[in-house]
Amino acid sequence: MWTHGIYAVILLVFSNVFMTFAWYGHLKMREEFSWFAALPLIGVIAFSWAIAFFEYCLQVPANRLGFKDSGGPFDIMQLKVIQEVITLAVFTVFSMIAFKVELKWNHLAAFVCLVLAVYFVFKK
Repeated sequence: MWTHGIYAVILLVFSNVFMTFAWYGHLKMREEFSWFAALPLIGVIAFSWAIAFFEYCLQVPANRLGFKDSGGPFDIMQLKVIQEVITLAVFTVFSMIAFKVELKWNHLAAFVCLVLAVYFVFKK
């Protein structure tokens, strides 16, 4: 049961890497590549959808593996809160690398709140 949970979390991490690139990568690519900056919005959307396809190929099995009714260890609320924390963690690393975002105290305070959310969602 817990191995399903571990696999689910790993798949969610990789899924969120694709999701972050699909949602925000085009902003950096616009700066880096003139051919990409010249794409019309529909081209950017199609590019993002192509990346998001791989996100869904990982996210859907992750949710299936992790969900209690499918043999996993997490209820639906736990699964969603885990996914949100992973999303923020992946986005933070991405924004620090791609956009040179500097972490500030309020960002860290928000992370603490999310960790508390995970704690409370698992509290019996």
